[in-house]
Amino acid sequence: MSQENIRHYQKRVFDKHLDIRYNSRMKYPIVTGAESAVLRKKTLPVEDPCASDIQTLIADMFVAMHEADGVGLAAPQIGVSIRLAVIEINGEKLVLINPTLSAHDDDKILFEEGCLSLPGQFLAIERYETVTVDYQDEKGADQKLTTSGLLAIAIQHEIDHLDGILIVDRYDESLLKHYAL
Repeated sequence: MSQENIRHYQKRVFDKHLDIRYNSRMKYPIVTGAESAVLRKKTLPVEDPCASDIQTLIADMFVAMHEADGVGLAAPQIGVSIRLAVIEINGEKLVLINPTLSAHDDDKILFEEGCLSLPGQFLAIERYETVTVDYQDEKGADQKLTTSGLLAIAIQHEIDHLDGILIVDRYDESLLKHYAL
């Protein structure tokens, strides 16, 4: 898909929900800055997960994520304000379309998180240890996943992006004392 076709598609489908910053190196550069409008918007649902443009976007998101050395990437981080995120941990890829957290345990953990949209910032964030997420996969099939550990943290982090929430919003310095860090 050419840059012109991508821009046309984005304008046609997402119109005012974009804040793309192109450069010559990356097809989809990472949008950075805590005040970026696209990172602060609640995203729109993906209407047709199987649409060819969505499938292309999914593949491009994995490329952008790998180029940036990330483990997860949400569509707003490349300027596209839709409910789509990709995660890859230990070679296992996960595509989350229209995800929602449907359950979590009461146990929480403190984990130092970074964010591709906030380069150089690493903050201790409190997250649920185990979560259940309902989503559609890349084939449009409804899925439910219960997981813990790094994958649970990544899912919560990426869903936050889809809701316009960044790690700087979740950071609470007083938690460091609670966890005796």
